Amino acid sequence: MKSDWQVEQEKKDWLEHAPAALPPYPKADHLLEFNVAAITSFRFFIDASSLSVGSDGVVRYVLVARSPSGAQNVSYEGIRCRGANYRLYATGRRNGTWTEARDDRWRPIGQGSADWHRALSDDYFCPRGGMIASATEGISALKRGGNRAAGGESRPTSGD
Repeated sequence: MKSDWQVEQEKKDWLEHAPAALPPYPKADHLLEFNVAAITSFRFFIDASSLSVGSDGVVRYVLVARSPSGAQNVSYEGIRCRGANYRLYATGRRNGTWTEARDDRWRPIGQGSADWHRALSDDYFCPRGGMIASATEGISALKRGGNRAAGGESRPTSGD
């Protein structure tokens, strides 16, 4: 088990390789729905073409959250599996462009986090605290309804 000092040192030693550019705006035919355990009327999707696994240990993706009336929130985010943190890079506009986030600090995924961050981390991108090895593995987990390493398979999404 690591000491508090070792954990803090790892945080200080880690350096994020910020994305060179924002991804293309999501297209409907690239969206993969995923299950969020919380009771919500929203549906959640990841743009498969945006999913990447960085050498810095960050899984980056475009998220689409759709309300029952069809309104959408689009965001470009990242999850760092080691330490269970997430970060917002940008939000999408209706005209298909991005606005960089004003507050882009890393935040812990925990009780105060949005349910989709916990679902993406625990069930899809960071199985058992590890990290997926590739975007292909993440896409497979999304299509299957969960990552096998996390014990999640064949969980239906709200649209099934």
